[in-house]
Amino acid sequence: MELGLINLVVSFFLAIAVAPLIIRWLKKLKFGQEILVYVEQHKSKSGTPTMGGVIILIASVIGYLIFYRENNILATISILTMLSFGILGFLDDFIKIKLKHNEGLKPYQKVIGQLGISIIIAVYIYMSDLVGSEVVVPFTNYTFNLGWGIVPFVVFFFVAVVNSVNLIDGLDGLCGGVSSVFIFVFAIILSLLSSSLTGVYFEEVNNIIIVLLGIAGSVLGFLCYNGYPAKVFMGDTGSLALGGLIATTTALTRQYFLVCVIGVLYVLTALSVIIQVVVFKITKGKRVFKMSPLHHHFEVTSHEAKVTLIYVMITLIIGVLTIVAYL
Repeated sequence: MELGLINLVVSFFLAIAVAPLIIRWLKKLKFGQEILVYVEQHKSKSGTPTMGGVIILIASVIGYLIFYRENNILATISILTMLSFGILGFLDDFIKIKLKHNEGLKPYQKVIGQLGISIIIAVYIYMSDLVGSEVVVPFTNYTFNLGWGIVPFVVFFFVAVVNSVNLIDGLDGLCGGVSSVFIFVFAIILSLLSSSLTGVYFEEVNNIIIVLLGIAGSVLGFLCYNGYPAKVFMGDTGSLALGGLIATTTALTRQYFLVCVIGVLYVLTALSVIIQVVVFKITKGKRVFKMSPLHHHFEVTSHEAKVTLIYVMITLIIGVLTIVAYL
C-alpha cells in the first residue's frame, strides 16, 4: 500500500507536468470537441481540446514502469487492457474530430472492438490458475464457480462496465471524479482483502493495488485541467480506458459485483439511457427523463459543477461505507 501511495503522488505530478504539453499539441492539431446540438448548456464548450485521456494513459504507464515488480502478471494485464480500450477510444475520438461530428466509430465497429478485447481477457481468466472461474459475493467469504460460463459472463461484464463508464463522461470532471474515487476505494478494499492471501497471488494483488493507486493519481492530475470549466476533455480515449481498467481489475480479483456497489452511479447512468430509449419507442415519443444520460437530466435544473460534486460525493460516501463493511 505504501508503494502504491508513492505511485499515486508520482503519477499525479506526472499528469500535471504532461497535461500542458498534450493540451498545446491537441490545440495545434485543432482536435477540438464538436458539441451535440441538443445539449444547449454545452454550446460554449465547442472547440475545447478532446482526447485528453492520453494524459492519463501516459502518466499511468510511466508510473507502472517505475514501480514494476516481480509477480506482476495481473497488473500488466490490467495496464495492457486499459491501453487497448484507450486505443479503441482514441480511434473513435480521431474519427469524430476528422469528420467533425459526434458519431465517431460506427456502433458495430465499437462492439467488435470491445468484444475482441473482452473475449481475450475472458479466455485468459478461464484458463488462468491465478484467477479462474470463481466469482466472489461482496461482503462475504462465499464464492461460486461458473465453470466455462465465466467466459460469456466476463464478456458481458466488460461490455457493460466499459460502456457505463463511457456514458457517465458528459460533464466537466464527472467521469474522472467518480472514477478516481472508485479506483482509490477499490484499492483500499483490495488491500484489506489481501491480508488473508499468501504466496504469489498475494504479490499479484499487491501489484494491482500499486497500479490502481498510480492510475488514481493520474486521473486526479488530469482533473486539475478537466474540472469545471474544463480546459480539456478526456474523450473516449480516457473514458473507455478507465472503463477497461475498472472492468479488468475487478475481474482479475474476482470482485465483479463490487462495481454495482461502489459504482452504482455507473449502473444508474446506463439504466437511465436504456429506460429512456425503451419508453420512447414503446410510447412513440414520451420520455421518462428530461434528457439522458441521467446527469443531463439533473443538469437541466442545476449547474453542471454542482451535479458533478454530488455524483463524486455520493460515490465517496458509498465507498467509505463499503470500506467500513470490510473492516
